[in-house]
Amino acid sequence: MREVWEIFSETLYLTHHFYNLQIHSFVLMNNHFHLIASTPDANISTCMYFFMKTSSYRLTRAGNRINQSYAGRYYKTILQSHNYYLNAYKYNYQNPLVTGITQTVESYPFSTLFGLLGKSNLLIPVMEDTTLFSSVEQTLTWLNTPSDPILRDAVAWGLKRPYFKSKRDINSRRPILGENDLL
Repeated sequence: MREVWEIFSETLYLTHHFYNLQIHSFVLMNNHFHLIASTPDANISTCMYFFMKTSSYRLTRAGNRINQSYAGRYYKTILQSHNYYLNAYKYNYQNPLVTGITQTVESYPFSTLFGLLGKSNLLIPVMEDTTLFSSVEQTLTWLNTPSDPILRDAVAWGLKRPYFKSKRDINSRRPILGENDLL
């Protein structure tokens, strides 16, 4: 994992500098990753093509493999409100916690949060994190508070759409997660 983290960190660094990818959050899991980013130059396809191609090439060489590194295309979702961003933010950083890999979000070493908190050198150029640094203690408490599984599922569902939208309750036809709701 450490070698894979280094490959992803270096590739995100290059993607930021070559294509102006603005990185807000990155979490590496053992078989996938979560990335929140923005592209002021409206070039997400170019950024992700470079990132996926370069990281795949480096992973293949490092692992002495012949097969592809990724099973398919990435999911791209536009987060249209600040609350949708906050839900994606918590979803990303909570992933190692929810899967039982770590006891707290801040103790997971393969996330930008770990570096932002000064627990390691962070090569990934993360944008100013006003969510975390508005109140580190409160934000960490919020991130470590277990999410309602139904709301977490609604966020996961929403993140697989071109524009983040809420899953609807089958019985009431109302959104499970509204624009003002947080995990």
